[in-house]
Amino acid sequence: MPPPKRPPEKPKNVFKTLGRIFSYLSGNKLLLVIFFLGIVVSALAQVAGAAMLKPVIDEGIAPLKDDPENAELMQKFVWMLVRMALVYGAGVLSSWGYARIMLGISTSALFRIRKDLFRAMESLPIRFFDTHTHGELMSLYTNDVDALREMLSNSVANIVSGFLTVCGYFVVMVMTSWQLTLVVLVSLVVMMFVTKAIGGRSARFFIRQQACVGKVNGYIEEMIEGQKVVKVFCHEKKAKEDFETINNELCHAATNAHTFANILMPIMNNLNHINYAVVAIVGAAIAIKSPDNLSPGMLISFLTFTNSFSRPFSMLSQQLNSILTALAGAERIFRVIDTEPETDDGYVTLVYAKRDENGELCESETRTGLWAWRHPHKADGTVTYTEVRGDVQLDGVTFGYVPEKTVLKNVSLYAKPGQKIAFVGSTGAGKTTITNLINRFYDVPDGKIRYDGININKIRKDDLRRSLAMVLQDPHLFSGTILDNIRYGKLDATDEECIEAAKLANADTFIRHLPDGYDTYITGDGANLSQGQVQLLNIARAAVADPPVLILDEATSSIDTRTEALIEKGMDKLMEGRTVFVIAHRLSTVRNSNAIMVLENGEIIERGDHDDLIAQKGKYYQLYTGAFELS
Repeated sequence: MPPPKRPPEKPKNVFKTLGRIFSYLSGNKLLLVIFFLGIVVSALAQVAGAAMLKPVIDEGIAPLKDDPENAELMQKFVWMLVRMALVYGAGVLSSWGYARIMLGISTSALFRIRKDLFRAMESLPIRFFDTHTHGELMSLYTNDVDALREMLSNSVANIVSGFLTVCGYFVVMVMTSWQLTLVVLVSLVVMMFVTKAIGGRSARFFIRQQACVGKVNGYIEEMIEGQKVVKVFCHEKKAKEDFETINNELCHAATNAHTFANILMPIMNNLNHINYAVVAIVGAAIAIKSPDNLSPGMLISFLTFTNSFSRPFSMLSQQLNSILTALAGAERIFRVIDTEPETDDGYVTLVYAKRDENGELCESETRTGLWAWRHPHKADGTVTYTEVRGDVQLDGVTFGYVPEKTVLKNVSLYAKPGQKIAFVGSTGAGKTTITNLINRFYDVPDGKIRYDGININKIRKDDLRRSLAMVLQDPHLFSGTILDNIRYGKLDATDEECIEAAKLANADTFIRHLPDGYDTYITGDGANLSQGQVQLLNIARAAVADPPVLILDEATSSIDTRTEALIEKGMDKLMEGRTVFVIAHRLSTVRNSNAIMVLENGEIIERGDHDDLIAQKGKYYQLYTGAFELS
């Protein structure tokens, strides 16, 4: 029984997230320097071009008005216009250049973010995936990464460019007229207050929107995967109602977020127009009263500064949607990247082994039919080798997925090499949990599990799992050929070994009847195969791994009786000489087990072989005779 799902958490530290994002951008330092130089040139060009309006008007247009036939004045005026055009042209080229550079930098940064995210997920324990929906995790790679891309490729350049431009305009404005600059600053304070008030509300709803997106994606994925179940039980109406509820939550959050974000720009534009009119009126009054302090060229140039000075603030409000969405998504991404990875303090490893002239086990550099545990002893520095035989023991194991609920209670059992141990019991009794602990998907907090006499906590997880093979109740196939999917059990297996494994699982016959045989391409988790065929391939995958321990978790639950009969001999061959743990609801599949463990509420209430348990006339007897059914 997996632990309960939990909803996605909300982002908490915006500034820390921004710093983390820019740390990914700094990976291309030379391009980043060129990017900033391009922004500086572009900003200076805008400021310088606007500043050139003053001499163009005062020293070019005004003199020509009085003497339009003066060739020298005309030539001077033309050169002023050419210089202004060159300055603006340099700004345009710089803007184009830094935009292209930023596109490359952002693409590279997103590449590293996705790589770090996927690497982090591959290192996370099973517990993480049991407590997060698939839709929530997929939303990180789609919605959140896409929002981050929009921010990095557009918003970052615009914000930096706007900041430098504002600083340049401010300096020139103060030098032109400090009185008019005060008027602009008062208007700017009002605009910043409005931005903070409306933007703050929008931010809260954008955070909520991102959480709702993950919830909607998770629900849709569950419904798509379980569509047959939905239709079998006629739950279409209930599914629609549930989707409408969570979709309404998303709609409400998105509507509020975009409403506040979208009304911000019109308000800012109107405030900008009001500011422009006030500056024009005050400037005209100053120019009329004191033309020496504020000439017509200075006034027109200042009005250009005023309009351009507030533009970055309007631009910021316009891009607030993408910025807030990106920050909310980025923090979710970084939270997964920073999640504590699966710890592995094991030091016992699995190696190829051989026997020396004295019959003692030693390590082999080439592959042999013998495996051994390489056990270095920290106390004296010696190394011992223990043959991998599949001797598994549980001693007083108590475990719960969450602290407040115990799933296994003081469970003790042993499986000698080559024995078949079956687990029988109601759903939630703890059968699958035992196999999860043997694989170290979860670590045992109380009690011990020994493998060939070695505490499994001392065995490196990768090596432990290489010595085990699992056939799951819900088999999973990957996109690729049938041969590739069988080889997944042992990546260095030859084609011949894969074919032999398929024959062992009695999958060879149906594979050869497929259009391309073993080269048939599988799509959509085996959508072009029957459920029984998918399970047969899963069994073949376990067979090619050739492990000493085999775990069958309801392995035949998806196979009809006829198919089960066909693979029974193959399964017997597969289990021959191996320690096998079987979880089964069909009691006919566990009759020949060496020991059958009957679990109830996390405890073993009966144990013995089939005949012993029938003679006891307890719970197993009731199950076998139909007096009691598994739930």
